Amino acid sequence: MKLRHAPLKATACIRAGHLESAMSVKAFRLVPAVERDLLMGDKARINIECIECCGKNLYIGTNDCSIYYFLLEEKNSPAEKTSFSVSKQLHKYLSFRKPVGELKAASALNRLLVLCDNTITLMNMMNLEPIPTGARIKGATMFTLNENPMSGDPFCVEVCIVSVKRRTIQLFLVYEDRVQIVKELLTPEQPCAVAIDGHYLCLALTTQYIILNYDTGVSQDLFPYSSEERRPIVKRVGRQEFLLAGPGGLGMFATVDGISQRAPVHWSENVVGAALCFPYVVALDEEFITVHSMLDQQQKQTLPFKDGHILQDFEGRVIVATTKGVYILVPLPLETQIQDLLASHRVEEALVLAKGARRNIPKEKFQVMYKRILQQAGFIQFAQLQFLEAKELFRGGQLDVRELISLYPFLLPSSSSFMRTHPPLHEYADLNQLTQGDQEKMAKCKQFLMSYLNEVRSTDVANGYKEDVDTALLKLYAESGHESLLDLLVSENFCLLADSAAWLEKHKKFFALGLLYHANGQDASALQLWVKIVNGDIQDSTRTDLYEYIVDFLTSCADHELVWKYAEWVLQRSEEVGVYIFTRRPLGEEQKNSFNPDDVISCLNKYPVSLVKYLEFLVLERRVKKEKFHTHLAVLYLEEVLCLKSLAAEKSEELSKSQAKLRSLLQKSDLYRIRFILDKISGTDLHMECAILFGKLEQHDKALHILVHELKDFAAAEEYCVWNSESKDLPYRKKLFHMLLSEYLNSSTSEHQLAMAAVDLLNNHAAEFDAACVLQLIPDTWSVQLLSSFLCGSMRESIHAQRMTQIALGLAKAENLTYTHEKVKLKGIATVLSDRKVCQMCQSPFSEPAFVRYPNGGVVHTHCAANRHVNSSTNHHLSSPSGRT
Repeated sequence: MKLRHAPLKATACIRAGHLESAMSVKAFRLVPAVERDLLMGDKARINIECIECCGKNLYIGTNDCSIYYFLLEEKNSPAEKTSFSVSKQLHKYLSFRKPVGELKAASALNRLLVLCDNTITLMNMMNLEPIPTGARIKGATMFTLNENPMSGDPFCVEVCIVSVKRRTIQLFLVYEDRVQIVKELLTPEQPCAVAIDGHYLCLALTTQYIILNYDTGVSQDLFPYSSEERRPIVKRVGRQEFLLAGPGGLGMFATVDGISQRAPVHWSENVVGAALCFPYVVALDEEFITVHSMLDQQQKQTLPFKDGHILQDFEGRVIVATTKGVYILVPLPLETQIQDLLASHRVEEALVLAKGARRNIPKEKFQVMYKRILQQAGFIQFAQLQFLEAKELFRGGQLDVRELISLYPFLLPSSSSFMRTHPPLHEYADLNQLTQGDQEKMAKCKQFLMSYLNEVRSTDVANGYKEDVDTALLKLYAESGHESLLDLLVSENFCLLADSAAWLEKHKKFFALGLLYHANGQDASALQLWVKIVNGDIQDSTRTDLYEYIVDFLTSCADHELVWKYAEWVLQRSEEVGVYIFTRRPLGEEQKNSFNPDDVISCLNKYPVSLVKYLEFLVLERRVKKEKFHTHLAVLYLEEVLCLKSLAAEKSEELSKSQAKLRSLLQKSDLYRIRFILDKISGTDLHMECAILFGKLEQHDKALHILVHELKDFAAAEEYCVWNSESKDLPYRKKLFHMLLSEYLNSSTSEHQLAMAAVDLLNNHAAEFDAACVLQLIPDTWSVQLLSSFLCGSMRESIHAQRMTQIALGLAKAENLTYTHEKVKLKGIATVLSDRKVCQMCQSPFSEPAFVRYPNGGVVHTHCAANRHVNSSTNHHLSSPSGRT
């Protein structure tokens, strides 16, 4: 199974990434550890072949078959620049006369494994003496230790060697004083390099890399590679994961499943060594040490380093060596690296590095650090006007929003105790410095802050300092004339009065200032300000309908003294609108009668239009059942009609409306003083109104006489009979219509119009007349055809009444038959009475044949039935719902 990567495509991508990463980060410092003089003095031909570091113990193998043992002490200077002091402990010369090929320390066994002349010798780590038993492994060309051993024995190490035998791998268990071969495996080609993790071997063969499970023998091809062209590299970088030198100068990651879970890094073609120091991969070639990030695969640092030929990492410590000296790559603290990136405004790289640092930093410390980094990154994006990115970073970092507000001069309230974070999150004193006075940029920054504060003001972000947030938002809205200023003030807010009021006054937002006063319970101040705007004393064009707004405000105002105070003012400006402060009170206040109608009427006496509106409200809407209000309204209607009649030619339309209102009130109300109104109408030509009033006095003959003979309005006469007989019984209705018919027929003049009106009345309202009486009243000269509609209607009504009576009689008979049938059934059921049967009420036997039987079959004594009220519950149980016996 091949490693799942497309090398050519990956190469192109990585090279592109490499070009983009023009800037570097200082991730490591190169610090000398063992210099030439300390190691070899003036012996020029001695070269370093291999190194091993275990804790403070540093071992160096040379080409003259020597091992040098040094003690490595780390020193931190006040400037936080790490250096090392090295003291030479031992020098051990081996007798093989061959270069020392490899050194590996097994600290649990206190053993140093030394490969020299194809033999692995076990030596004491402290005195470099071979172990007394002489245990060793022969025939090894190279070896490695299993850092993820499968034996489970803490007192041995697993060693994998490439044997001198062709295409052979051997596995040993090495104890303190002995070695034991475990397995021998054959490989498809000669191994050139090896790394081991658990049961898995990662091998660089002559032409390819493979993964080999030594427990099952299953192998898996990764990708081709030519060992003749360049030196292979196989490096264990984590559990079941290896780093390999791939084709095209790529550092490839591969798991034991043959999958690459990380993107490759781009090395030079001549890499001779690689090491891992999370989150970096360090590579060595003939001239440079290069540092790539495992997180984004970009090259972060390049260090000049000539003639290097060894690069290894030992428990997080990276050591590099030439043939003459040893150096240590000291990583700078991740926090320092991140801050350097932020200082260079490389936000994305800083965030990637910060996320990657999670595994190396305690959780709580990481969270604090990461939040601060997000906040710093947010301010960098903010300064670059990348507002969307800044907002997400501020949210992710849970920024105290006052840090942002404090950049804007004078936005924080004067009473705020806020102090900026130390050390500061950014380098700017205020917005002027950040924008360098550019007004366009400043406007964009203010627009962003408005949007951001509006979003966070109702979230947990603003908890604890809502006053600062809302006050700052108000100031921004006021300064920019933003339409949301009013929305802020009419909703629940925490704007501080003193700061906000001064700011609104400064920017001439007087209407908004009134809303602020109202929000703080100072309605008197709010109204005083708004009245000045309407009167023109101060200028504010926020609302063109401010007068109507004041009326609405007073309508719902709970402070009645304030309503009375401004009642005169609103009425003087508009009687029709001003009266709303009394007629549109909240429903709860209406039910409580908070405003005495007599007081209101007294106030409105100077304002006739308002007075009429208010009385209409009391009489027609509230339906107040008080004579004085109904009479007062009727009088006002009457006066208006009489006034308009004198100007009839000019205001005929208004007259019609006023008369309609007067007639409607006179018809529908029964509470006004009828005779009082009638006296006022007397002597005028308001005949219809007189007729209505006579009708209210039950003087229908007078009313009908006016309608028929004076007004000659026959339709109105019919309508009069209809509305006067509403909710009355049939005889009353018939009486009214017969009176009207008599008025038509008994006239002293035999006008044709009256006769036709009588015919129409009969034909249109046949059901309201007694046909027999009508036939006696009408003239003999009238033909049947003339009254055909009336006669047909009367006959139909008579037949209908007869049939309805027959139906009712039939239903009554059917019901009687049902009850009779039930009675017969009850009588037909026999009841057996014996001396064993007991009364169901008193539980005593029967001593005589007299008894009472209930419909459900229960039998009781006659005297128990007569006294059933004594035990109502028993009686209820025995009796049926009908209670019949």
